[in-house]
Amino acid sequence: MQLTPWRVAAAGMLALAVAMGIGRFAFTPLLPMMLADSVIDLAAASWLASANYLGYLVGALLCTFQPWIWQKLGRSTAVRNTVLVRIGLAATVGLTLGMSLHLPAAWPLLRFAAGVASALVFVYVSGWCLGTLARMGLPAMGAVIYTGPGAGIVLSGLAASGMVALHWQAAAGWLVFGVLAAILTAVLWPTVSPRHELPAAAPAAAAQAGQGAGPGHGGMEIALLSLAYGLAGFGYIITATFLPVIARQALPGSHWLDLFWPIFGLGVIAGALIASRIRTRLDLRWLLAICYVVQAVGVASSLVSPSLAGFAAGSLLLGLPFTAITFFAMQEARRLRPLGASSLMGGLTALYGLGQIVGPPLATGLLHRNPAQGFGLSLEIAAGSLVLGALLYAAMTRLYPVQQPG
Repeated sequence: MQLTPWRVAAAGMLALAVAMGIGRFAFTPLLPMMLADSVIDLAAASWLASANYLGYLVGALLCTFQPWIWQKLGRSTAVRNTVLVRIGLAATVGLTLGMSLHLPAAWPLLRFAAGVASALVFVYVSGWCLGTLARMGLPAMGAVIYTGPGAGIVLSGLAASGMVALHWQAAAGWLVFGVLAAILTAVLWPTVSPRHELPAAAPAAAAQAGQGAGPGHGGMEIALLSLAYGLAGFGYIITATFLPVIARQALPGSHWLDLFWPIFGLGVIAGALIASRIRTRLDLRWLLAICYVVQAVGVASSLVSPSLAGFAAGSLLLGLPFTAITFFAMQEARRLRPLGASSLMGGLTALYGLGQIVGPPLATGLLHRNPAQGFGLSLEIAAGSLVLGALLYAAMTRLYPVQQPG
């Protein structure tokens, strides 16, 4: 079957729906069910979340150092992107199904491995899809693939809501999500194939396409971009991990509690589609700064207005820039390092993962010290980190202006 732009985008979207929407974020809507089943407590839930984020960090580092690893092993070329995507997807299916087994001692390892798998899929499906679409002359369509996590979040959130209404146990939820991941993986498997790999663009071709690295892209510019992107990982993760729990504490007994997570997913989808329609020569770092401010407002909304409207607006605003931030940052990585984008993408993802690791233990620690205000304090810190990230991007536009083609 011919490889068309929409087929590439759809495969990337489904891959991220499996690896991110299910492999990583299905834990959030299932967390209240696991707590209700008394199979874990809130402290254990925090460590399970951190185990997943630690795995995401390790997976991102593997992506960063993959060329060096293969060189040390005596291989002339790295494993193809699509092979690693397939490995990550197959692992996600097995690890999600594994969470349905009552093996609490094994759950941290399963969540850690799921984090590694999701990072592999994210980095390599991003590299493959963005590179392929750029060579097809449709780089903006790459934003479509980042609707995948939102679609997975919506599906998992609505499914979990139905399971709660039917009084299912969390183990059944993990089983359902594992089967769903297997079905989606089977659908996209033929497209994400080594025979669809395209040769790397030559330096001249990359420069002609606007991908060339201009002068001045030194280590400090990369470091500031990495730091700012890492702040995004910390800024959103407390809300993304504990949203259903926070909402239940603020609005006990409400019938709308389980809809806040799907609203977040809808925001993710909408934001990615909006990003795909942006046709502007505006510096992407300004777009990133705007996204951070929007997300900071989303994090703060539940603090300013702990009501149905506040949580709904906060969920939507948190989701809108979620994958748009990723899309713009990955485009920046391709601009700065056109011939080594996957390695830089892995490095950015590693810093993002490090930010995610810090969030849940911080929230749990503050909650332990101050049960009444712990979540509130952690969300204030998260919103502040996003504002700081926005300021860093604004500073970068002054320190490292983009040289637009004449």
